[in-house]
Amino acid sequence: MVAAALYAAAWIGWSSPWSWLVAADDAALAATHRFGLAHPGWVTSWNVLCTVFSPVSFRLVVLGLIVWALMRRQLRLALFLVFSVEVTGALTELAKYAADRPRPVTALVSASSTSFPSGHALGTMAAVLALLVVGLPLVSSAWRWPLIGAGALVVVAVGVGRVVLNVHHPSDVVAGWALGYVWFVLCLWLLPPRLTPADETPAVRDSSP
Repeated sequence: MVAAALYAAAWIGWSSPWSWLVAADDAALAATHRFGLAHPGWVTSWNVLCTVFSPVSFRLVVLGLIVWALMRRQLRLALFLVFSVEVTGALTELAKYAADRPRPVTALVSASSTSFPSGHALGTMAAVLALLVVGLPLVSSAWRWPLIGAGALVVVAVGVGRVVLNVHHPSDVVAGWALGYVWFVLCLWLLPPRLTPADETPAVRDSSP
């Protein structure tokens, strides 16, 4: 799978290191660091965005969906959401522990744990894809492409924000996106949710004796 290969390449690239990858990471961080120091409001805005659309926020929302699914006895849907979204927190920590890459020394806001991969990139990628898989069949076709576009915008914006804030190298973010996608595909393959489309009318039983 391309995403798995991309994750492996990003890991090998920074740890080897590949000079072009290190140069690209350093250049992006240097440019955003200089701009951030000169524009504190810019930093605050990106920090707020990354907090609002953080993996923790998505997990809280999905937790409500899991409860709803269990109340409707949709166990497969609940399990899909648990593994595709809630478990990404543990997955992120395991991946960070394995790589143990230090955070950029130019970080403009505080951030815990290590740098590779980006937990925000991983978590938002997996959560947005999971929510789209669950939600798209339940809305009319007119809303599907706008929702897909909004989801893609959130994923990209959060990833860019982590670099703007200098808490991650660009390669951390790319690796986070890649691993989040791989995890989502794995969950979708093993636990595909079964949903009824919004425009599908259930069959009415014959009420005649």
